[in-house]
Amino acid sequence: DGLIGDQTLVQRADKIEGGWRVGQPLLDAWRKGRRPESYAAGSEGPKGADKLIEDDGRHWNTSG
Repeated sequence: DGLIGDQTLVQRADKIEGGWRVGQPLLDAWRKGRRPESYAAGSEGPKGADKLIEDDGRHWNTSG
């Protein structure tokens, strides 16, 4: 598509590089044996997520 002039499906180089800047530290950590905190499917997520926002004085909105 990019070769025939349709740029809508082609990512710019800076966008691809930005994605690697975000993703590469995760890949590096996994390679070193550090894994994300696990949690049960259907649960409210890992406890670390609560701590992450509580450190900034915030909390999840749990009202339905």
